[in-house]
Amino acid sequence: TMFLVGLSGGIASGKSAVVAVLRELGCAVIDADVIARQVVQPHSKAHQQILQHFGTEILLENGEINREALGSIIFSQPEKRRLLNSITHPEILKEMLKQILKYFVLGYRYVILDIPLLFETRGLTRLMKCTVLVYCDPPTQLARLMRRSGLGVAEAEARISSQLPLEEKRRWATHVIDNSGDWESTRRQVLQLHTRLEDSLDFLWARLAVGAAVAGLGGLVFLLIRHFIS
Repeated sequence: TMFLVGLSGGIASGKSAVVAVLRELGCAVIDADVIARQVVQPHSKAHQQILQHFGTEILLENGEINREALGSIIFSQPEKRRLLNSITHPEILKEMLKQILKYFVLGYRYVILDIPLLFETRGLTRLMKCTVLVYCDPPTQLARLMRRSGLGVAEAEARISSQLPLEEKRRWATHVIDNSGDWESTRRQVLQLHTRLEDSLDFLWARLAVGAAVAGLGGLVFLLIRHFIS
């Protein structure tokens, strides 16, 4: 019953800049990438399971997982990728749920889930009230990636083609922030989206129900304390 908003984009589409504006506005943003790194830290359950299946060769000197080494393994071996996902995804979802609950209790109207592969893993979109795509046209995306990463045309095109095309994601998104033009235009679109979401009354009944439940529990605790001290 939480008001969830799924946010995604593509490589060099400008999603990070959009997220930065949303954070400035005080929005609750849960970054799936950050959580994915947290759940595989040394001594965690997922870290131990990954070492069990992939060996210590994927470790850095400080004991953390070498993401590039692990990535090269799962990129060429789909069965290994599925194995890694079966280890990490439950831990990622568990942590996301904890953060969602925290923001729910704090009274946020909506929570943004920043998930890079939101539209690739279609099952997650069913949990969202709406989905937002940070889009830019293909020529702009290519130029930005080459400029940002220092890649040649062929390398940049290969990286872009390894992802689901933004044009296809655009057809599935509820809202599209077009980041093809100047930054002020993009910022205005983010502000408009925030206003629209803040004005939504969806799931207000759920927040009221939780508030009533918390108030009722607080009253019960107060009565019990009075009973034992009287």
